[in-house]
Amino acid sequence: MNSLGLSVAAAAATTSSGSPFHDICCYGAGIAGNIFALVLFISPLPTFKRIVRNGSTEQFSAMPYIYSLLNCLICLWYGLPFVSYGVVLVATVNTIGAVFQLAYTATFIAFADAKERVKVSSLLVMVFGVFGLIVYVSLALFDHQTRQIFVGYISVASLIFMFASPLSIINLVIRTKSVEYMPFYLSLSMFLMSISFFAYGVLLHDFFIYIPNGIGTFLGVIQLVLYGYFRKGSGEDRLPLLVTHT
Repeated sequence: MNSLGLSVAAAAATTSSGSPFHDICCYGAGIAGNIFALVLFISPLPTFKRIVRNGSTEQFSAMPYIYSLLNCLICLWYGLPFVSYGVVLVATVNTIGAVFQLAYTATFIAFADAKERVKVSSLLVMVFGVFGLIVYVSLALFDHQTRQIFVGYISVASLIFMFASPLSIINLVIRTKSVEYMPFYLSLSMFLMSISFFAYGVLLHDFFIYIPNGIGTFLGVIQLVLYGYFRKGSGEDRLPLLVTHT
């Protein structure tokens, strides 16, 4: 095990001995992160109302929901006591997220054409296959301490890859000088969720929580700054840009 892995595991083992005030701050940050994440999870609802109303998936892509489902499942596994102690709020938020993403994917399949339905259904099977493999390998090949490190690195890589979406939106805003596809409430929710879980990770001394959410906080700040700079002259906020999101 490398020195980073040892330090993370050692820190995780000592988080339960904090003061009552420390514990209150941890739970407060984690609960806040859950609440703000819920706003992000329900944000695609207008898109799916449109899909149901029109009876077609049009040009929308299922990939954001497929990948978000995999990400939620990986992070859910990391938050369970089988892998990590004392980070149950990571498990709760990702359980909720997985339910939403699965519901979105199922709705997409129901209204997609035959070719797209087969494609998305195959990807859904692959998601559960990959997740099942991660669970099996982490249980079969690692003890609890190294299991946390193994799953932690996978979850960090998964979360960082998801930042391709806000980065693409930031690039679009700069190119078009318009915030019409970057609704303010989504940018604000992303920032508040990321900073809440960043604080949660710092208070727990959990590298695998605070590093990706620190990056998310930074990107959230950039989005809010761009929103303030380009807001004048832009039209009303539209549906979030989900067609090319992955």
